Amino acid sequence: MLIIVRHGRTEANASGLLLGRRLDPGLDELGQRQAAALASALPDAARVISSPLQRTRETASAFGRPVEIDDRWIELDYGELDGTPLRDVPADVWAAWRADPSLSPGGGESLVDLGERVRAASADLVDEAGSSDVIVVTHVSPVKAALAWALGVGDEVSWRAYVAPASITRIATTGSRLSLHSFNVCTHLDAL
Repeated sequence: MLIIVRHGRTEANASGLLLGRRLDPGLDELGQRQAAALASALPDAARVISSPLQRTRETASAFGRPVEIDDRWIELDYGELDGTPLRDVPADVWAAWRADPSLSPGGGESLVDLGERVRAASADLVDEAGSSDVIVVTHVSPVKAALAWALGVGDEVSWRAYVAPASITRIATTGSRLSLHSFNVCTHLDAL
């Protein structure tokens, strides 16, 4: 099973900022508790892969096992918009971005480019995830790109999906056949 996990909350997430790569905050107090809750909800014997950013590495380290870094799981590059409050993104930029998944606003990365690298990273794990659990700790946009990969749909689906901090998505892999088993599961966080 390919188990894709979004990192725990950061203060920047809680403040409603577009949090890409330029800012690299650690988990806030709630995010640390979420990481601990994830650790108890995930299989013990799984291989763990993480984005190189601090918030994902901190989340993965809560699992208490070796963590491999794969740069392909890094968050979308929001370019000049990185660190911008969502409410301050101009309406015309939002409209253009949502209309064209190949658009790279503010000199960042397009959803198409993100989708290509996440599909390649996911495809590299298909065989292993067919026989054992592989956990990937990543960010909101790569989780959505993996969802698009699993469903065989376009990258524009990311605008129609919500991914909560510390949520779990499970994708079964059998050869080249993919099956979305769960998406955005947060029941392990109910007690927080």
